[in-house]
Amino acid sequence: MSDIFTAENLQFMLRGAKNSLLLALGAVVIGALIGILFAAAKLSHSRILHVIANIYVELFRGTPMLLQILFFYLGVPVIYQRITGTRMQADPYAVGLIALSCNSGAYQTELIRSGIQGVDKGQWEACETLGIGYHTMMKEIILPQAFKRIIPPLVSEFITLIKDSSLISNIGALELLYSAQVLGKRYYDYLDPLIMAAIMYLVMTIFASWLSKRVERRMSASD
Repeated sequence: MSDIFTAENLQFMLRGAKNSLLLALGAVVIGALIGILFAAAKLSHSRILHVIANIYVELFRGTPMLLQILFFYLGVPVIYQRITGTRMQADPYAVGLIALSCNSGAYQTELIRSGIQGVDKGQWEACETLGIGYHTMMKEIILPQAFKRIIPPLVSEFITLIKDSSLISNIGALELLYSAQVLGKRYYDYLDPLIMAAIMYLVMTIFASWLSKRVERRMSASD
């Protein structure tokens, strides 16, 4: 039996898996908030807001995630130093969360926009007839119905974020893939740690899919 399979090493990899999961969870929540704001901008009658939202979505959907992570980690400190004259050391976890959130927000903008537009027009007309304000209508009536529609793609986005969190291993953040690489270097054996990491990724993504199906069934039953 390989020396890699010890309780200490397993705990080390589980800590990396926990960090990956927390990063993905934080990014999908922050991304949803960003998505709501930019979806509202895209649906607004303001041409300026519409253009800003389009630029944001195209920028983060049209460039690689790894490039975005490296820009926040390496590029932003350079910009900060040129402006202030002082150096800044970026935190890998903060950078990872920001990059994942911004990227997810771009995709969720389109998900939320399509979900809002998919709400029956009669709901909008009823709100207008009753004199319900726009913000109250969106918060209490439209958005809850829109989120019911986008739960499946939202879970797919969460699963994607779990896997994409592996990219922050490039900037030294201790997540699941990075922990596998550390063990591989320590024991001169990359195969076993990578297999362990793959199993943990599968467990997390399969559990997320199972949980989403349960939520979908409960929401369907409540309709």
